Amino acid sequence: MKPSPDSQSSVTDGLNEIQSLPKVDLHRHLEGSLRLQSMLEIIAAHDLDLPTSDRDLEPRVQMVAGDTRSVEAFLGKFAVIRHFFRSTEIIQRVVDESVEDAVSDGVQLLELRFTPSALCQYSGLTLGEAMDIVISSSHASAANRDLILGLIVSVNRHETIDLAEEVIHLAADRKDQGILGVDLAGDEQATISDSFVPLFAEAKQAGLKVTIHAGEWGGPDRVTHAIEVMEADRIGHGVRCLEDPSVVQLARSTGVGFEVSLTSNLHTGVFHTYEEHPLSEMIEAGLRVAITTDDPSIFRTTLSAEILHAIKYLGLSLETIKGLTLQALQLSFVDANVKRKMEASIQESFWGSGV
Repeated sequence: MKPSPDSQSSVTDGLNEIQSLPKVDLHRHLEGSLRLQSMLEIIAAHDLDLPTSDRDLEPRVQMVAGDTRSVEAFLGKFAVIRHFFRSTEIIQRVVDESVEDAVSDGVQLLELRFTPSALCQYSGLTLGEAMDIVISSSHASAANRDLILGLIVSVNRHETIDLAEEVIHLAADRKDQGILGVDLAGDEQATISDSFVPLFAEAKQAGLKVTIHAGEWGGPDRVTHAIEVMEADRIGHGVRCLEDPSVVQLARSTGVGFEVSLTSNLHTGVFHTYEEHPLSEMIEAGLRVAITTDDPSIFRTTLSAEILHAIKYLGLSLETIKGLTLQALQLSFVDANVKRKMEASIQESFWGSGV
């Protein structure tokens, strides 16, 4: 059954209201933000052996109806997306468009994470060159649009320790250029993270923050490992921590933050419906959560849409959303002085203007 015109209007009105609010996104992958239209233009310009129509390209690079909702199906999209990063100009373009898309959705603080190895695979750039391009282009794009932007450098579990070591050392060298932290991503079911522990300890010692993808496809024990062994400041997803009350208590006592992405969790098969998602239970358990987008292009979503899902399917109130926005700001890795200024501005927008 198709939604009635009235219900469609209500959804549009709700989305418009959410878009007008200031927002904070702490978990957005650059590679997962590549616009479909940009991909089509890159295919044409570089004669890539990929479909030249959006209808045929979508199943290769986005989660679509009929896809198996699984880790493998999702990660398969990234294997294709890596082919698009062919030059300095393309990386600059994707950074600028990612920033533009965030700002147009009302995001005022964005932590954009990127995987240097993905940007180097087909571009011929070194890891350091790729990082410098992202840094310089993100600074320019954010300044042009009055956005607070920080960068997180990501490494994958399935890649070599030598590669991860080089990336983390390069990130530490660029700590004063906008690199806020490091992230461990990839299939947590397939690979144990112990070999990365010394590298992430070095990153923390160098002054970088740490966020770990955990408790998404793996169980609550992976959240425990991320907190106790990896010394994570935040957890990417972490939604399965609720399966073990002792892990909930650990997370609550340490104050670790959770970067929660509803649509991502559905498309990768963690949950089957929005109503099943445990975001509201995480809030009730006293966990520090932030609603995030993860990969907005792959999942065809926005932060406003994610917030609207939380309101529509999980019953979160607008006041709760406002509180989560301020909590996301506090969980951010940006400078404390920036947080204080932004908090005053966001509070004024929420309550001083009667929103």
